[in-house]
Amino acid sequence: MKFSLSWLKDHLDTTASLDEIVETLTRIGLEVEGVEDKAKVLAPYSIAYVISAEQHPNADRLRVCMVDTGEGAPVQVVCGAPNARTGMKSVFSPPGTYIPGKNITLGVGTIRGVESRGMLCSAAELGISDDHDGIIDLPEDAPVGQPYAAYAGLDDPVIEINLTPNRPDCTSIHGIARDLAAAGLGTLTKDAVEPVAGQGACPVSVTLDIDDAKLCPAFALRLVRGVRNGPSPEWLQRRLTSIGLRPINALVDITNYITFDRGRPLHVFDAKKVKGNLTVRRAKEGEEVLALDTRTYKLDPSVVVIADETGVESIGGIMGGEHSGVDENTTEVLIEAALWDPLNIAQTGRKLGIITDARYRFERGVDPAFTGPGLDLATRMVIDLCGGEASEALVAGEVPAVTRSIDFPFAEVPRLSGLDVQPDESRTILEKLGFGVSGSGGRVSVTPPSWRPDIEGKADLVEEVIRIAGVDRILPQPLPRIEATVAKPILTPIQRRTRLAKRTLATRGLVEAVTWSFVAKGEAELFGGGDARLALANPIAADLSDMRPSLLPGLLKAAQRNADRGFGDVALFEVGQTFASDQPEGQSIKAAAVRRGTARAEGVGRHWDGGAVAVDVFDAKADALALLSALGVPVGGLQVVAGGPSWLHPGRSGTLQFGPKNVIGSFGEIHPKILKALDLKGPLVAFELTLDALPPAKAKPTKMKPKLTLSDFQPISRDFAFVVGRAVAAGDIVKAAQAAERALIAGIEVFDVYEGTGIDPDKKSVAIAVTLQPTEKTLTDTEIEAVSAKIVGEVLKKTGAVLRG
Repeated sequence: MKFSLSWLKDHLDTTASLDEIVETLTRIGLEVEGVEDKAKVLAPYSIAYVISAEQHPNADRLRVCMVDTGEGAPVQVVCGAPNARTGMKSVFSPPGTYIPGKNITLGVGTIRGVESRGMLCSAAELGISDDHDGIIDLPEDAPVGQPYAAYAGLDDPVIEINLTPNRPDCTSIHGIARDLAAAGLGTLTKDAVEPVAGQGACPVSVTLDIDDAKLCPAFALRLVRGVRNGPSPEWLQRRLTSIGLRPINALVDITNYITFDRGRPLHVFDAKKVKGNLTVRRAKEGEEVLALDTRTYKLDPSVVVIADETGVESIGGIMGGEHSGVDENTTEVLIEAALWDPLNIAQTGRKLGIITDARYRFERGVDPAFTGPGLDLATRMVIDLCGGEASEALVAGEVPAVTRSIDFPFAEVPRLSGLDVQPDESRTILEKLGFGVSGSGGRVSVTPPSWRPDIEGKADLVEEVIRIAGVDRILPQPLPRIEATVAKPILTPIQRRTRLAKRTLATRGLVEAVTWSFVAKGEAELFGGGDARLALANPIAADLSDMRPSLLPGLLKAAQRNADRGFGDVALFEVGQTFASDQPEGQSIKAAAVRRGTARAEGVGRHWDGGAVAVDVFDAKADALALLSALGVPVGGLQVVAGGPSWLHPGRSGTLQFGPKNVIGSFGEIHPKILKALDLKGPLVAFELTLDALPPAKAKPTKMKPKLTLSDFQPISRDFAFVVGRAVAAGDIVKAAQAAERALIAGIEVFDVYEGTGIDPDKKSVAIAVTLQPTEKTLTDTEIEAVSAKIVGEVLKKTGAVLRG
């Protein structure tokens, strides 16, 4: 919502400065988004007189002008504008001036051998219009030397506020002024609207032919004959231009002005183009209308329209039709002020894709009591600016009476807010905001005004009091110290696990990404989704139509976008929600990571001691296991099963599970078909874990780290090479060896796998290094041999392996 300072002061009698107004607006809940003060930008520009304009000696299209700036001797300026001439008055900018239209700072220059010490400016160069055909041509009585901004009325700051949906009253400048007056920044003016006495009945009748009265409770109409439509006055055009609206003609500009001034959208029909009487009805299936934005809209019965005997003339509450629009030939005009259902307006606007100032206000709820006064205000402006004679107003339907009373004890203010506001002050604030307050003492009856449909109960009234009184009056108070007990943890286990997962993955060199929770339907199907229940009813884009079944589509596409821009070695992770169904139990929190190119945990890219090594399945596995370890998940029963879901390479992937019914995630290389379908280029590896499915971390009696215990005895390493069937996993050999002597075995590492000459074709050799760490005494050769025999026997028993000869 934009408005100029002078426009605000039409409704607010105040001596407050711009800074005070801006600070107060934010303090009372009307957050200021920005302030555009053209007076500062245009301060260096002044009105100048062109003493002479001679042909440039070295250029046919340039003139050398001597300019009287009102300050000292004339200044020489080289100008290329076709309308530069002797005796004219224009706008001059001296060297050092910033030119907003060209985004440059002016300096003293030499143009084709002639020095130029300034510039005569066009409106486009000042950034005040698109006119760049010539320099600004001012009237003869323009005062030389005066600042141009002040002369042209461009020194009026424009304020933009961020308006919340529950404040329809502040979609008008009058409503904003009311809030500021209640906050003590002045006095509200221009409250009442004088009724216009019409001559004779309105010749056009209105029928409300709708099955639901709330769609259009009331429709007011008035005919004005003998109007002269043309450009609106300069003050009105300047008002509209200041807030970004384009002046069209007087009749249209009046409706736009009242829309912002009073928050009352109106529409004007050219009465001679309307055939017969008007009917408010639901559109017929397949009906079309050419709207004022020159687009044709196909309608259906959910859309409420205004029609005459020939068809649709307007989309009710949103946009008028081109056929009955006013133009310079309009001499009779029908002025309409109607009430529309906010929900229906919002649905219609969203369905047709139309965003207008009228829709913005009607879908929030306009003041029903201002229907008649709004029509009178528009009629008065039309008569004043365009002439003519008005008929009596016709009202179809009935303006709903908004009368509801709230029992309000003033003690609710300190109880709910902690703010010490006396009852008299609370009463004054509510009355200044337009609330009716009856009764005395500590308990009163409060009637919200017709322009505040958001006020429903006592808590709403407390909110009104404290936002005007100021939340800065609430004194900070320390939380009470709990001496007897230790405070319980605030975060839930999944919240702690989510935060720890992010920290862990970041420490492994992965960069956090936040991707859309929506993906294209085809992408969802590639990753196990595509359920019709997870399709969005109103997607923000065609390729964001379904809730994501996995975090990987977003991460893979993000990695490819980085590669397309020259950053191929990228490692990304995300912790977020995925969706398997539209039920609460179908939503889960997952952690996923993607590595591309040479973005391994050990380092990225080429190095002097060796070539770059591309990522592989074991990088993804290492990330997944490192995360499980950091989360404190007991991995004694963890199974790593070869193969994974369909989006991973079948021979270069694995599944992590605690039994076949508790799959917690997977890792591996991305399947070639996925690379092709998403237009990706590898190598790409990834893992994904379901954090909700992980077993709880091991309970610890304390958060302190255990005491460090180091053995005084030398560790011993022994190597074993086993020949096993090719189908036996190396991990099974490691588990079997570990079980042989858990008290002594400190670590086992697979350091060689061999297949080839000297080994049966259906066999392979797996070599492991076993570290023995004694804690009580140095091991003798006999004891070491005994442990070795146990290891060999256990591996033979569980895997069928034999020692390689």
